[in-house]
Amino acid sequence: MHAPDTREGGVDVEAMAALMHTRRPKLVAATHIPTNSGLVQPVAEIGRHCRELSLLYLVDACQSIGQYPIDVEEIGADLLTSTCRKFLRGPRGSGFLFASDRFLEAGHEPLFIDMHGARWSAPGAYEPAKSASRFEEWEFPYATVLGCAAAARYAREVGLEAISRRTPALAARLRAGLGAIAGVEVLDRGPELGALVTFSIKGWEAVPFKEAMDARRINSALSYREFAQFDFGDKDVDWCLRLSPHYYNTEREVDDVAAAVAELAS
Repeated sequence: MHAPDTREGGVDVEAMAALMHTRRPKLVAATHIPTNSGLVQPVAEIGRHCRELSLLYLVDACQSIGQYPIDVEEIGADLLTSTCRKFLRGPRGSGFLFASDRFLEAGHEPLFIDMHGARWSAPGAYEPAKSASRFEEWEFPYATVLGCAAAARYAREVGLEAISRRTPALAARLRAGLGAIAGVEVLDRGPELGALVTFSIKGWEAVPFKEAMDARRINSALSYREFAQFDFGDKDVDWCLRLSPHYYNTEREVDDVAAAVAELAS
């Protein structure tokens, strides 16, 4: 069951809570920041409703780790997942899972488990590891994991509070610049917006437009309707271009990107 959105964008938490009460789902899942939008969802507010009803709660923090301070206790997450390659700027192929004590004590375990996550205790029995290591596997890309750890330490040294102020401010500046361009529609909606900026542009197809941005040495990504059927259906777009300014970018660079889009739009 998919919870509806509010008019201004983002999940309708009260409607979502009503679904929790009537449906009593096995698991409630929310994405903190979707890949196709700058929207920041109220995951802590959702978590409070999950706690009241003792429902398991999974949060996808793929786009928010490294962009915002994340407190699993405040969010109320039983499970929280992330990749390390996005705003954390770690190596591709690395990521992590947080599993709460409540989730582990309930006896949940992965579909496939090996000798790292469990002990073969008898010919017909096994015992899962007591910690979240039951979700890990014997084979590890240790160099990649070390790279992820280095990226996490770097972000902490810079300061997540400072990053969480800097990145949305740069994104807001970029949205303002793009919004002033004829033929460009900024697609981000919601009461709180992070550092993902998405927009559509008239007169261009997806791949040629990204190639034109690449030629100007502007790093971007494409999102398609198949990535976000609900959101793109509501916005009536088949694709968008995504820009993700980070704390190391400058205001001048943000303005240069807007100027490049204006040139292409004309």
